[in-house]
Amino acid sequence: MEKSLAEMQREVDRYISQFKEGYFSPLSMLARMTEEVGELAREVNHSFGEKPKKSGEDDNSIELELGDILFITLCFANSLNIDLTEAHDRVMHKFNTRDKDRWTRIDAQTRQEEEEQ
Repeated sequence: MEKSLAEMQREVDRYISQFKEGYFSPLSMLARMTEEVGELAREVNHSFGEKPKKSGEDDNSIELELGDILFITLCFANSLNIDLTEAHDRVMHKFNTRDKDRWTRIDAQTRQEEEEQ
């Protein structure tokens, strides 16, 4: 069963609500997010770049690092009372309007190739 963003936000809120400390401050969360993005960059570099892992280095994965980024994003949004579903809808509207002609659509490219043949 797939979870919605709203369900994930509620699940994270239930988890964080167990602790007296609650959510970190926005600056601390931004620092944590930056840290997690750095860990993702390291994993991507190990998997697709020219930097192999050292022997004995932890075996993290891109999937886990993306999960960490999702978790901190959910925490960040919850702490600021941001509905991520609404935020997603607004961003998709922006891409579908402002950026609608920015990229070459697959169907347009396919038609152009067929016309050239």
